[in-house]
Amino acid sequence: MKHILSLAAFLPFFLSAQYFDGRQLVLEEVTVPGMPALQSFAWGQHDGQWFLIGGRTDGLHRRQPPFAFLATGNNLSAYVVDPVSHQVWSSPLSSLPQPLEEQLQSTNMEFEQRDGTLYCVGGYGYSPTALDHITYPNLTAIDLAGVMDAIRNSQPIAPFFRQLTDQRMEVTGGQMRLLNDRFYLVGGQRFIGRYNPMGPNQGPGFIQEYTNAVRRFAIDDDGVSLAISDYWGHVDTVNLHRRDYNMLPQIFPDGEEGFTAFTGVFQYAADVPWLNTVDIVDTNVTVVPVFEQLLNQYHSAHVGLYDGNTNAMRSMFFGGIGRYYFDGNGNLMDDINVPFVNTISLVQRNDQGAMLESQIGAMPALLGASAEFVPWPGTPQTASGIMMQHLFVGDTIVLGHVVGGIESTAGNIFFINTGVQSEASSRIFRVLLVDPTQSVPAPDTSVDIRLRRAGDALHVTIGGGMTGAYSVRVLDTIGRTVQVLAEHAQGAEHSFEVDLQGLAPGAYMVEVRNGQRLFTERFIR
Repeated sequence: MKHILSLAAFLPFFLSAQYFDGRQLVLEEVTVPGMPALQSFAWGQHDGQWFLIGGRTDGLHRRQPPFAFLATGNNLSAYVVDPVSHQVWSSPLSSLPQPLEEQLQSTNMEFEQRDGTLYCVGGYGYSPTALDHITYPNLTAIDLAGVMDAIRNSQPIAPFFRQLTDQRMEVTGGQMRLLNDRFYLVGGQRFIGRYNPMGPNQGPGFIQEYTNAVRRFAIDDDGVSLAISDYWGHVDTVNLHRRDYNMLPQIFPDGEEGFTAFTGVFQYAADVPWLNTVDIVDTNVTVVPVFEQLLNQYHSAHVGLYDGNTNAMRSMFFGGIGRYYFDGNGNLMDDINVPFVNTISLVQRNDQGAMLESQIGAMPALLGASAEFVPWPGTPQTASGIMMQHLFVGDTIVLGHVVGGIESTAGNIFFINTGVQSEASSRIFRVLLVDPTQSVPAPDTSVDIRLRRAGDALHVTIGGGMTGAYSVRVLDTIGRTVQVLAEHAQGAEHSFEVDLQGLAPGAYMVEVRNGQRLFTERFIR
């Protein structure tokens, strides 16, 4: 059921460029051969490469209990992805001990990275041990450097995983974040049995228990043993009754860091999203007054930006699922069936704490639900992943990548879903802030720039339709030349080597100039 609402009564449709200091938001699709199609997965990052584990390889779950969350849709492998050289490596989880293998192919695990360790909590899926669908009561620690090296070199991966069992970790569909060496596990649920839209007492039946909680704790980890300590919990059955939502780290107007839990599902009275948001600062849990978030209410790719010059915090959401969306005429639509949407929205908190929501763009399809945003490590950011906007320098800023998720063929497919109306996505979008005054030529794909890392060297191969002399340089993010690889190269294909030891950590570009033609490919040191 759709309703047209008064636009002025809710929120502005367009966002002025001043929010990004004159830069435009640009999505640039990146093709990575062999990229897995995943949604609701966990990820970590090491040395510029991504580690992906868990989640599902199909689209939106079906309504019929015999076909919902089938084990055949589990992600059975761990992946390493290099977004610069466009390479993918994988290893099956079947080589792990069964308790690890079962949890790490589940969906909607909570996860967070501390230094070089990725911690995964809970998750939902079919357990051959329990002979039922369960929420896993486990915390698993993954040594990213070790496991990623093992996957790249086809070596055993089991030595890089450790696991403990704790019923407090039996959560799926929540969010976990790290601040001041304490982990915050917020919202989510414990779900046992097969999904059934008719309720827990129909058909095979199920158990569903929302945590309604913030759980804060330390993970004691000496590299061998794991333990949970300094545990604190806060239950609010009204305001924390939410799952499958977005929680972003925030810098609040008084300078304190914390988190905001944005909307999520479902309300008690009806299967529609919450509209309110909740701030979490240390042990203080507070509903944001007045503000309601109407757009992008389901878990989607998201990123936060902080502008120290104006003390403004900006939270950006990429597509997903939402009760409200704008139609082609700028009318705000209310659809209580909560469809897939292509909305890119931004919620800004100003220096007085007031919140404002705006639509700032659109995904190129119905994308973003259960996707993840992987920040670009060379862009200034806090330890919790907040992009420091006032430190951005240059015409083009790389914020990160939107990775995977669900792509749907239509907005409302839930009641007609036979498994073919949506699918897990293998698409990747580089997210840029670009100075619109700079002329950007149309993409020219006739020249191929291939990058391959080997130890402290980056091998650059130039191929394709190159005629005449061309130059090859390495530039930093400001556009300054840091290495000249060639000034007057000739021929159809050439190879060069970049000495990475001579570069400071950060983001760089290989630039090829051929007359009026310009080609670039990014990499990180």
